[in-house]
Amino acid sequence: MLSGNENISLLITQPHACSYLADRTARNLVVDPRLRLDGPRYEQLLGQGFRRSGDAVYRPHCPQCNACTPVRIPVANFTPNRAQRRCERGNTDLALVRTASINDDILGLYERYLRARHNGEGMDPEDHFGFERFTACSWLPVEYWQFFAGERLVACAVVDVLPRSYSAVYTVFDPDPAIAARSLGTYAVLTQIAAAREEGRRHVWLGYWIPGCDKMEYKKRFRPQEQATSQGWICIAE
Repeated sequence: MLSGNENISLLITQPHACSYLADRTARNLVVDPRLRLDGPRYEQLLGQGFRRSGDAVYRPHCPQCNACTPVRIPVANFTPNRAQRRCERGNTDLALVRTASINDDILGLYERYLRARHNGEGMDPEDHFGFERFTACSWLPVEYWQFFAGERLVACAVVDVLPRSYSAVYTVFDPDPAIAARSLGTYAVLTQIAAAREEGRRHVWLGYWIPGCDKMEYKKRFRPQEQATSQGWICIAE
């Protein structure tokens, strides 16, 4: 699976309810946790459709469904569309602070975000340990990109720092309607693309795009983008 002749073991989870599409059953292939992982290895696994949650690396392997499509942005060729350029102009007042750890302000923002956007979906806003376990990683550098309007933290993007790319893990933002109107999820991705280009990185990985899942619709608006298919990665320009 990885370069060379190395073989790795994969485990498969029990069937469980899909988190994204109603009335679907999901299963995941999980990389054997005994495998020593690092940035270069994980970058290879991303190229094969895998994704991490905490220290665990997985790929959907669902019965009768292949809706989860891995997506990445080739930053050298990316051109923002009109709405994205408007988003950039509307957020020029924000200051970005990149840190390697979680703080109380981030946890408070996470609580407000979940209560407003994902209330009753099985995620506990007060489960700070769960948030840290989901976003942190023991074998990979992880950064928390905090966006401030003055002294107010309005968004935080969790970003994996890889040798040749960034991987967007999760983004939370202030649910205040005046703040939500800034489209900070989109702005966080645009910021990662701009930083990757400036630093000579090749891609920003966006995880999975799922047709029919409203929460994922924003991902298809980043063009050109590359999507993983059974024939390999293909470029979608329009």
